[in-house]
Amino acid sequence: MKVAIFHDYFGAIGGGEKVVMTLARLLDADIITTDTDAVSKIDSEINVISLGKTMKIPPLKQISATYKFYTCDFSDKYDYFIFTGNWSHYAAHRHHPNMWYCYTPVRAFYDLYTSFLERQDFIKRSLFKLWVYGHRKLDQKSIKQVDKIVTISVNVQNRIKEHHHRESVIIYPPVDTANYKFKEHGDFWLSVNRIYPEKRIELQIDAFREMPEESLIIAGGYAKGDHAEKYAKMIGKTLPDNVKMIGEISEDELVELYSTCKGFICTAVDEDFGLTPVEAMASGKPVVAVNEGGFLETVTSETGVLVVADSQSIVKAVKKISEEPDIYKEACIEQAKKFDISLFEEKMRNVVNNDS
Repeated sequence: MKVAIFHDYFGAIGGGEKVVMTLARLLDADIITTDTDAVSKIDSEINVISLGKTMKIPPLKQISATYKFYTCDFSDKYDYFIFTGNWSHYAAHRHHPNMWYCYTPVRAFYDLYTSFLERQDFIKRSLFKLWVYGHRKLDQKSIKQVDKIVTISVNVQNRIKEHHHRESVIIYPPVDTANYKFKEHGDFWLSVNRIYPEKRIELQIDAFREMPEESLIIAGGYAKGDHAEKYAKMIGKTLPDNVKMIGEISEDELVELYSTCKGFICTAVDEDFGLTPVEAMASGKPVVAVNEGGFLETVTSETGVLVVADSQSIVKAVKKISEEPDIYKEACIEQAKKFDISLFEEKMRNVVNNDS
């Protein structure tokens, strides 16, 4: 059976892109996408087909991606189709049988609409309202063409029910726990994110500004040309001496940082699921995470500390864990196994085989 995976774009490698690559390997599938800026960072054995580049200015970027997916036709070349991301499902009307592996309904259209609106100036705010008004209707119409929805967490399952009035099946994203290792509790904390405002990285920076005795390394990239670039430049100007932003790194470099950090920190707004804390736990490292979203499904009192989203709470949690980080090690490794790639593969193959 030939499988195609449609994914929005490879502008940077984040959790969503890692899942797509894993799916492609497991199912020997081709990836159909638009932008391929970060494709050089994925396995050369994976076949990637580009529909062409998108425009770089939001929302023209999203509109152009929507158009490319809606007008493409690979219906006679594959036996089964998987959509990931926010825009690739616009190909669903021509490609059956299909499944949407939903990371989340478009947050700018639904749960984070007000937040996105407030960051615009007056003129952009009017254009944003116009775009969302029209595109939200197209989004809901397109989802009706999806045969089956599989999602990544209870958190996202609730959003799908609220905004699309559809039932969904949960298959947690995969972590190949065998790839991660524990070396030591080093002298730095680690944060891994795509650099977007929704990740609230400024909270991490503010917390470590108050803890000169601790240090923080922030890894992760961002797509050029949108609001993320402005945000990255803004927070990069105010870094204290004990915080470093190192940009996008290779998988081998990331595994090494996980293995030698003291602990891991994540502060995203109502995170869909959050692969990175599970990767950190697979490396035996405790996690400080905000008490919301997908982190509630992965981080426990035995594997770290859940905090309210303010810098003072983060400071207290970091100091608490730093006293005895080793007591969390075994529980972290065991917790990560609940999200191992073997479970993901079994469940995903069952969905594809039963629906095709």
